[in-house]
Amino acid sequence: MDLRSLIRDVPDFPKPGIVFKDITTLTKNPDGFHQSVDEMAALYEGRGVDVVVGMESRGFIFGGAVAYLLKAGFVPARKPGKLPAGAVSAEYELEYGTDTLEMHQDAIERGQNVLIVDDLLATGGTAEATVELVTKLGGNIVGIVFLIDLTFLGGREKLADYEVSSLIEYGSE
Repeated sequence: MDLRSLIRDVPDFPKPGIVFKDITTLTKNPDGFHQSVDEMAALYEGRGVDVVVGMESRGFIFGGAVAYLLKAGFVPARKPGKLPAGAVSAEYELEYGTDTLEMHQDAIERGQNVLIVDDLLATGGTAEATVELVTKLGGNIVGIVFLIDLTFLGGREKLADYEVSSLIEYGSE
């Protein structure tokens, strides 16, 4: 199945000039969702992944399912104030300002092999912050996998020290 054909373009969202890549048209399709999760997990099968980290919020959708297939644990990277116990945080740049992600202090044990999963790589700020959280806790990043990579935004450059994979790439078309 052509996963790209299941992604809906929404023009001028969240602001004029932006073409939003809506994954809900893929996730509601049983075959498309199953295929995308299977393909993401297959890239890291047999690589000793102990923990999958998914970023809020769409990274939870794919990360939990990938963790299940890899027989790994799942850890959420959340927006501030969403975690009930002690947390570490990392701030990252947005187009206009900054944001923060947090993970529980005990989410990852030193030396555990970690796979980071999210739906979309744009400028790379969210993924970069997640890398910072994992490394603060002593995790070993096996790879970072995305459903979609908007290659024209250069997010992979911020992640150059890591293996980065994606199932669908969009250039500047």
